[in-house]
Amino acid sequence: MLPLEGITVLEFAQFMAGPSAGLKMADLGARVIKIERPRTGEAGRQIALKNLFIDESSMVFHTANRNKQSYAANLKDANDLERVKKLIAQADVMTHNFRPGVMEKIGLDYDTVHSINPKIIYGVVSGYGPVGPWAKKPGQDLLIQSLSGFVNLSGNAEDNPTASGLATSDIFTGVHLVQGILAALISRTKTGKGAKIEVSLLESTLDIQFELLTTYLNDGNQLPKRVKKGSAHAYVAAPYGLYQTKDSYMAIALTPLDELVKAMGLSLPNQFLAKETWFTERDAIMDFLREHLIKETTQYWLDLFEPLDFRVSAVFDYKTILDHDAYKVLKMDQDVETSDGIIMKTTRCPIRIDGERIFSRKSAPKVGEDNGLIDNEFNLN
Repeated sequence: MLPLEGITVLEFAQFMAGPSAGLKMADLGARVIKIERPRTGEAGRQIALKNLFIDESSMVFHTANRNKQSYAANLKDANDLERVKKLIAQADVMTHNFRPGVMEKIGLDYDTVHSINPKIIYGVVSGYGPVGPWAKKPGQDLLIQSLSGFVNLSGNAEDNPTASGLATSDIFTGVHLVQGILAALISRTKTGKGAKIEVSLLESTLDIQFELLTTYLNDGNQLPKRVKKGSAHAYVAAPYGLYQTKDSYMAIALTPLDELVKAMGLSLPNQFLAKETWFTERDAIMDFLREHLIKETTQYWLDLFEPLDFRVSAVFDYKTILDHDAYKVLKMDQDVETSDGIIMKTTRCPIRIDGERIFSRKSAPKVGEDNGLIDNEFNLN
């Protein structure tokens, strides 16, 4: 039995942050019902990566909405809204990511929902928080990465601001939403009361930068400076970074510079003997290392460094890692199947419980696919 079995989640959220939270709860056993507009469904069904679609919805929609059900309802229609309210009365959790004021206009704001079901956990995702000058601005991953300073951390010193290749703000916000909801569910077992959980893309993206923001706030407000070359951490001393070798690239993480240089059969230049220079002179130190690392293959250096327990690795692309035994032993991928019998390969839940991996065969639903079932089970008609 999965830990969230018996928990019913109503998901009014769309795109990625809210639905990714629903995905995690579904993987852990919750029954997640997407409340969608009739016919077209949530807007995220048409947001595609590489224009890839499965049936009438994008592949990226399927990645965030597998293992869920769909209930189509026009929230502007009094009869549909009444059915949804009956469903809310029997649910444990509901989530949405509408801009401030939208749910109030519909009549599904927290106070109204709480009056229907005082035990419900009401989760809200916003772009910038419920108040402030940006409260009603559209929140989107790239915009948040840009406004939060996050785009000034990746890449090299001469690069333009560089966004993450992932929907970083969305995904972490979804994780924080799940954390808040699970905490509220635990609290409910003690108090019998529900709660309103609020997260925002901006706050979550600031939070994941807590190390760097704390450094900035306590270091005279000095902005982070990226290294000249090597895509290293803005605040970590050499040798931390990526280096080209004779045949590819390698990563060197938290490894003492003097021990690394000694293992390479070299002497550390006198100007770099003092440990404080390992940060202040990191560009020059990394140039020194590059001059020698490029003379041998990545495997040569790994064979030299790994027995010494240095924090080093090769640099892989997707093909290399997915073909490697280290990936295969994880059994990280799974097949999911649509109601039309279309098979899609995707990743599984990364959590193991009592040593058991969590797999789910069900793909994302079609719009309104489960209306009849839910109407009957929850007595909505």
